[in-house]
Amino acid sequence: MQTYKQVLALFVILELSLAAGVAQSLQAGDRKETKKYESALKSLSKRVDEERMKSGLFYLSQTLPRRVLNWSVPGHNQSSLEEADSWLLQRLTDNGYKPEKDDTKVRAFGRDFSKPLAHQYARPADDAPWYTACNIIAERRGKRHPEDLIIIIAHKDSQSWIASPGANDNAIGTCGALELAILLNRFKPNNTIRFIFCNEEHTPWTSITAAENIKSAGLNVLALINVDGIGVKSPEQAGHLTNVTRYTTPEGEKLADLMDRLNTRHGIGLEQSKYRSERPGDDDGSFIKAGFPWSVLNIGSMPYGDPNYHLETDTPEKVDIKNAGLTVKLTLAAVLYLDAFGRP
Repeated sequence: MQTYKQVLALFVILELSLAAGVAQSLQAGDRKETKKYESALKSLSKRVDEERMKSGLFYLSQTLPRRVLNWSVPGHNQSSLEEADSWLLQRLTDNGYKPEKDDTKVRAFGRDFSKPLAHQYARPADDAPWYTACNIIAERRGKRHPEDLIIIIAHKDSQSWIASPGANDNAIGTCGALELAILLNRFKPNNTIRFIFCNEEHTPWTSITAAENIKSAGLNVLALINVDGIGVKSPEQAGHLTNVTRYTTPEGEKLADLMDRLNTRHGIGLEQSKYRSERPGDDDGSFIKAGFPWSVLNIGSMPYGDPNYHLETDTPEKVDIKNAGLTVKLTLAAVLYLDAFGRP
């Protein structure tokens, strides 16, 4: 019993110290920025709309049964990924953005039936056709430091080698990134907040193009947060509200620790943890490889716990919308904090 009490006391002290760390950062910063941060987070957090996210989720992964360049909904002229792109462009335009596109030549993955079902992707055949895939990019330009970018990125395509709806991977992340864009559509940031909707289930990944274009333009990535599979967890974790911030670099770990402090400070309610990856991966990895180490991934579980990963059973009714909504709130807090006070 004594050991339990000691452990509990240490846990309480740790929680208080995490919250105090953010509080000290706020007090040490400019009072005007602190007031702006607190006010913006309070008002914008209230506007996170889970029903709006759910509506987008069901459009992307049910009305469009998949989002790929090598398949079209029967009777439709565009590929299903081009239809998803059109939907995203319209939503961003409706919310006051002037979205842009850049192009990458890609191919659909092949399929290797000798591998486990969830991992049957393979290099495209030598004669596989090429397609033009695009990143969709929208931003709120910074007033003070427009050359410094805070990036939210999410991949919008689904598996090109299997007929998966890709609800958790990654229609929900796409809708989470879109929700953040909607929430911040009138926010006046110090730094440029950029939203990138990319593709990683075709090859090569278009996040590589996005990272290289930013590097070529001489811009600085103050921080990048990849939202992919937000709220996704194993059946054993059902009922829990989880988020893991995966990092690869020491800089990324500082962002992961910031997520933990913000979750505690603002009582967001996630079971927040961090996970170190040995090598860069996913779309945040594209930026790390391009020389932008302040890049992390927010995801529901790590190792990834979804039993429907890369399968035809990755359907929208299985998505934990409440969990995804809380992850959007935490990511929002991180974006606003970074804009007000810079890197931790």
